[in-house]
Amino acid sequence: MKYALIILLWICATTTQSFAQKWNTDFEKAKAEAMQTDRPILLVFQGSDWCAPCIKLEREVWNSPEFADYAKGNLVLLKADFPKRKKNALPKAQQEHNKLLAERYNKNGHFPLVVVLDKNGKTIRSFGYKKVSAKEYIKLIEGGKP
Repeated sequence: MKYALIILLWICATTTQSFAQKWNTDFEKAKAEAMQTDRPILLVFQGSDWCAPCIKLEREVWNSPEFADYAKGNLVLLKADFPKRKKNALPKAQQEHNKLLAERYNKNGHFPLVVVLDKNGKTIRSFGYKKVSAKEYIKLIEGGKP
């Protein structure tokens, strides 16, 4: 019984980790990767510890196996997080970097805001949280309707 529990916990831990995405936090690195791979950049503005729709988007879409499979071969991922709690505070340099990204791509301060950029950093489309499946959200990213 004890071994079965250990195996079950190991399976859960490795399965959850396999869906984890490699999110950039540096725009220039994301842009360089986009140029190298000829992929668009998916820029996400979020408030990871205070924005309920941001948290839902993370849980329902970004952490889904469907999105993980899609993103792997189609996108360069970039997050600009704006946490409010002191314990989640980002380093000052990252805060400044995110603020500059927001000044350029999120002038109205919407959260969450998903911005699809071409490899040069030009906005293709943007949208917020939608209560749809990961598969339908991927359609939004591609420019279709869910």
